[in-house]
Amino acid sequence: MPEIVLKNITKRFDTFYAVDNLNLVIEDNAFVTLLGPSGCGKTTTLRMIAGLETPTSGQIIIDGVTVFDSERGINIPANKRKVGFLFQNYALWPNMTVYQNIAFGLSNITEKMPTIDFEARRTDALIRILEKPQEVKEILEECKDKDGKFDKDKAAIRLIDKYEISMRTAKILLGYRMEDADDYVAIAKVEREKLKEKLEAIRSKYQAKGRDLNENFEVVEDGFVEESVRKLTDEEIDLRVREVSRIVKIGMLMDRYPSELSGGQQQRVAIARTLAPRPKVLFMDEPLSNLDAKLRIEMRSELQRLHIDTGSTFIYVTHDQLEAMTLATKICLMNNGVLQQYDAPLNIYQRPTNLFVADFVGNPSINFIEGKGNQMEDGSIALTIFDGVKVRFVPNESLKLDEWRRKAEAEEKKRLEIEANHKPEKSNKDTIFKYHIAKINEFEDIGIDTTVTDNDFVIGIRPEFLELDNGENGEGVIDGKIYSAMPTGMETIVKVNIGNYLLTGVMFGGILYQIGQDVKLHTSGNDILLFDRKTGRLISQGSLEIVKA
Repeated sequence: MPEIVLKNITKRFDTFYAVDNLNLVIEDNAFVTLLGPSGCGKTTTLRMIAGLETPTSGQIIIDGVTVFDSERGINIPANKRKVGFLFQNYALWPNMTVYQNIAFGLSNITEKMPTIDFEARRTDALIRILEKPQEVKEILEECKDKDGKFDKDKAAIRLIDKYEISMRTAKILLGYRMEDADDYVAIAKVEREKLKEKLEAIRSKYQAKGRDLNENFEVVEDGFVEESVRKLTDEEIDLRVREVSRIVKIGMLMDRYPSELSGGQQQRVAIARTLAPRPKVLFMDEPLSNLDAKLRIEMRSELQRLHIDTGSTFIYVTHDQLEAMTLATKICLMNNGVLQQYDAPLNIYQRPTNLFVADFVGNPSINFIEGKGNQMEDGSIALTIFDGVKVRFVPNESLKLDEWRRKAEAEEKKRLEIEANHKPEKSNKDTIFKYHIAKINEFEDIGIDTTVTDNDFVIGIRPEFLELDNGENGEGVIDGKIYSAMPTGMETIVKVNIGNYLLTGVMFGGILYQIGQDVKLHTSGNDILLFDRKTGRLISQGSLEIVKA
């Protein structure tokens, strides 16, 4: 499977930059999700890689081949990029069976392919199958009902799935009538000998002409596989259809029409149709959005398994962060056309690069707390939060705030220079993400201009790192009250008010809380996040200690 490289890709609609200077490397066999809010540029990015949208500038390379280069005037069309598409609308032909829907695009494929002797391949497959007559007999016996009636169609599918053969080969095998024979071993032996003679005759025919068949039954002459520009044969099409139907488990649905299928089954047919041409890359644009919640969870599992079974490179567009977290090997998180973070799901969750990433990923959402303070001599940062509560942030690694600020300012200056060079000027300018501080009584501070200084910080606390107790035997040092409690069985989602502020926590286990109940709270672990309020960037991970008054 190919590596995909995007270099300085920009897509502009007049002065609106849908994708702005995107640089990305998608590794072989990756499952990458393009994640972000509506209008962030994720679908545009997918369409540009696929060839459905032409970038304004930049370069795209797939499997070492440059498919787009604005400077060199290269733009290979979508049908030449060997990619597959799976969209929200499955677009199945209602007047075609499942088999016909999957096979439809295969009949139009014309490309340089090896010359294969399918008669020899089929004969060899039958020989190998008949070497285990007991196994064949057991499969056929399983296709009889309680009255002993033999289901020929079911048996054909079972043989196809078991031995990865075509329908034509399965029918030949069924023609031996081993299901009713007591001497099925003798039948298998006789037929096997006939097939061996047939295969030897085929090989001899080629050898008489100075040619031969290799282990894949491709025609070889002078040590080279013979190739020609041709279409897929009926045998090849059938093998492809059976192969992908086996992968997505729809072998028994081949004769049905789309109207006779459930939503999940239609989804599987659409996936099979996409996989049949063996695309280098599989693109999916929110393919599960039309399914109900339960089916979406099931199909996520199927897509994850499919990625492993096919060994393909998957690029998946979604605005559902849970879908991205559960499916992806890497997440490409975008906002306003700009890449925010490209990393493994857990890295994005545990170490987000900025306030936007921290807020977008995670359910329930992260708690943001504004604080003001300074770095102490021991490297910790003394902060005042809420209405006078004193805390101390202890970074996990050595941190010198002055050096961090100089580096952050240099990077911000570089970003502004790039934006200043936009021709034309970018109308959708990038701004610092406006995070939300949860309060009981929220109101807009109209007309009040708050000046942000180097002493202003934002603390990010994931709900699972908030610890509560009842205030009698607990060790917490901040007083709060239960504002709401939502038990789900395995966990309880609580909101705690500290004065006018609200914090969300996830308490695991069957713990019951009463509205208005007094609690004390503190944080646990060393995955608390500290952000710079001025730039919105992550400064460090660490632990939070509440200083006793």
